[in-house]
Amino acid sequence: MNQGQLHRPHFFFTTAPMPCPYLEGPMERKLLTDLTGPEAEPLHEALSRAGFRRSHTIAYAPVCPDCQACVPVRIRVRDFHPGRTFRKLWTANAGLTGALTPARANVEQFHLFSHYQQARHGDSDMALMGFFDYRSMIEDSPIRTSLVEFRDPSGLLRAACLLDHLSDGLSAVYSFFDTTLPAQRSLGTWIVLWLIEETRRQGLDYVYLGYWIAKSPKMAYKERFHPLEAFGRQGWVPFDELESSPDSTPRGNAGASPA
Repeated sequence: MNQGQLHRPHFFFTTAPMPCPYLEGPMERKLLTDLTGPEAEPLHEALSRAGFRRSHTIAYAPVCPDCQACVPVRIRVRDFHPGRTFRKLWTANAGLTGALTPARANVEQFHLFSHYQQARHGDSDMALMGFFDYRSMIEDSPIRTSLVEFRDPSGLLRAACLLDHLSDGLSAVYSFFDTTLPAQRSLGTWIVLWLIEETRRQGLDYVYLGYWIAKSPKMAYKERFHPLEAFGRQGWVPFDELESSPDSTPRGNAGASPA
């Protein structure tokens, strides 16, 4: 963290142990700090480069004592070249148009979000969220945040992605989509491809994807995007070096942590 940019003390807190939302059995703990105040942007920048993620006005990172399963990852977009499968996926969704909009919640988004939660995460706390909870998730941000809306040619909202803006890239906070569309369209993966192209268009370097967890199907898909970098004790390193580095988080380690 660049201390020259941050002039007031920042306090960090550790949460009590709670069941892991991604792996069955282990407990998770998070390290938290508040992002509010005039230094929210530089603090968020510094913490993002140290593997933290944002939720509302809080930055957090996993600090599970017996587990290192959560690995922060980011795509190096300047060197990304989509393979045949990704190119086919891009063509399959050619009718969708993405537009960056202010991070403002509306009923249309909330209906799509609710249907997505019921279809994909019906047993999660997010499936119980009402409109005001959703609005808080979208709008409670002390930094520059946008919502990307993806619409079909008729103007119907088919997907959305909440993202944070960093000086070196875009950070995907949360995405959701129309689960009634054919599974072959893989909208979740396609959203990441769109973010890569948007990041490249803006002349930036990275798409921050949050935490990769080898044994969680919800999180393991991120390793499909190459070249990928992972954050460990040596800082950001190529993902393929993660397993061999003695100072990095072991790949495939069973355990728990938030994502």
